[in-house]
Amino acid sequence: MSKILVITGDGGESYEALYAVHRFQEEGWEPVVAAPSRRRLNLVMHDFTPGWDTYIERQGYGLEADVAFDRVKVEDYAAVLILGGRAPEYLRNNATVLDIVRAFDRQGKWIFAICHGVQILAAAGLTAGKRVTCYEHVRLEAEQAGGQFVSEQCVRDGRIVTAQTWQSHPFFYREIFARLADPANAARS
Repeated sequence: MSKILVITGDGGESYEALYAVHRFQEEGWEPVVAAPSRRRLNLVMHDFTPGWDTYIERQGYGLEADVAFDRVKVEDYAAVLILGGRAPEYLRNNATVLDIVRAFDRQGKWIFAICHGVQILAAAGLTAGKRVTCYEHVRLEAEQAGGQFVSEQCVRDGRIVTAQTWQSHPFFYREIFARLADPANAARS
């Protein structure tokens, strides 16, 4: 069974995290949740409520981190998934996380990011010259890092696949599993 590295931390989007873990398991992949330390993470739920200019946040389900960032070996994984929520806001400042994501890029592996996950891609210098999508309120960061924002649920540019929010799951995961099923990718796993 091939492994997928799932990057998140406290404040990560609960629905995105649990959906990812379950979808990868359902398709026969082994998701490995990576965070600053190996422990139970405090996730949150973001929702859109009429009358609010932005999302609201509530406490979400927890999730165990399987591995700390400093123990990740990129060669053990076929791809990386960077989840959204508020976790990318502080993880984009973590040099180890940026090194991990850049190593996936150097090794020609798939990089998937949803919602605020694009903040980590931007900080790692991986959005430059790429068409990307993300949660609309982090669009500016992607553009300032040289990315071209595309207002679609899911966008693929080379080996980077991005999605807007958890509402994009059907489009995003269809694209993820199409890419992972590509025989050219299977040879690298």
